[in-house]
Amino acid sequence: MTREGPQAVLFDMDGLLIDSERVWFEVESEVMARLGGTWTPAHQERLVGGSLVIAVDYMLELTGSSAPREEVGRRMLDGMVERLSAAVPLMPGAKELLTELREAGVTAALVSSSHRALIEPVLDAVGREYFALSVAGDEVSRTKPDPEPYLTAAARLRAEPARCVVLEDSPNGVAAAEAAGCVTVAVPSVLPIPPAPGRTVVASLRELDLARLSSLVG
Repeated sequence: MTREGPQAVLFDMDGLLIDSERVWFEVESEVMARLGGTWTPAHQERLVGGSLVIAVDYMLELTGSSAPREEVGRRMLDGMVERLSAAVPLMPGAKELLTELREAGVTAALVSSSHRALIEPVLDAVGREYFALSVAGDEVSRTKPDPEPYLTAAARLRAEPARCVVLEDSPNGVAAAEAAGCVTVAVPSVLPIPPAPGRTVVASLRELDLARLSSLVG
């Protein structure tokens, strides 16, 4: 790490590190069908970057089902764990960027709204050696768009938020990163993210390398 470079690079997971939004759509569609409803891309867009609790409540509201919230949440988690344990599709450029950071000695962490049960198979597949730590959505009091997940990661890494670069794909995640005072790079997936002062927007992780991330840290 150079003096001018980031103290840490914090990766979101779903839609940023791994191509999981289509997997989520499959699982959500199956669970919704069991609740007696249908699931559309418009429904999924409402939940991008949100928590499992919000997703479950939204499904129950849409269907009017009396199914227990815990049971619906368990079905969602079980479906995702089964799929991620079988295959974890990395987003283009993800492994190359992680490898460059590791070789340069720059700390990386995973900060996700997903539960720990979903993060574990991803860490196994991607390689735990790439990440100094991970923060799961069920390990914080308030999930994205609240800044708590990113402030928690920075504190545990003993890094200044302003010297941390966050990579995010959703408006909720970007809001969390910016509220935490982190340097924020948006890589939109399902939902568009407009440019804004102090925010960098790129089309793919392939557009990022350590030199560009370092240039963003003042």
